[in-house]
Amino acid sequence: MMRSLRRHPAAWTLAACLALALAWAALAPPHAASRDLLFEIPKGTWERRMAGDKVEILPSVVTLTLGVQDVLLLRNSDTVPQQFGPVLIMPGQDFRLPFEQVSENQFACTAHSSGQMTVSVVAPPAPGWARLKWRLAALRHYFE
Repeated sequence: MMRSLRRHPAAWTLAACLALALAWAALAPPHAASRDLLFEIPKGTWERRMAGDKVEILPSVVTLTLGVQDVLLLRNSDTVPQQFGPVLIMPGQDFRLPFEQVSENQFACTAHSSGQMTVSVVAPPAPGWARLKWRLAALRHYFE
């Protein structure tokens, strides 16, 4: 067995690198390039809806992670104003909504086909398996 391992030092190096990467992913503090999570309302959304097209541009639930990506940024690139909660977002405007605590929030939203949108703000994942699963889920969404 020992001679077999000596013959394959690259396998040991690869295994060690993989173990280090998994340890980092499970223990390193989470962060994002920006604390903003951007959703854009594209130009022509209102016209398509008026024509009867069921346009799905926003998810029914947006999940933000407190301290990592905890600012919802809505960009209205359409030619008509859009309502989000009590705020009217004019064409060409951005609206930033920061969150400071874990919560589940319901908003009226004219850009959403149902007229409602939920913003779920979750706690950052704890070190260990929870953080590793969180990072793997983020990677999966990145490649979709």
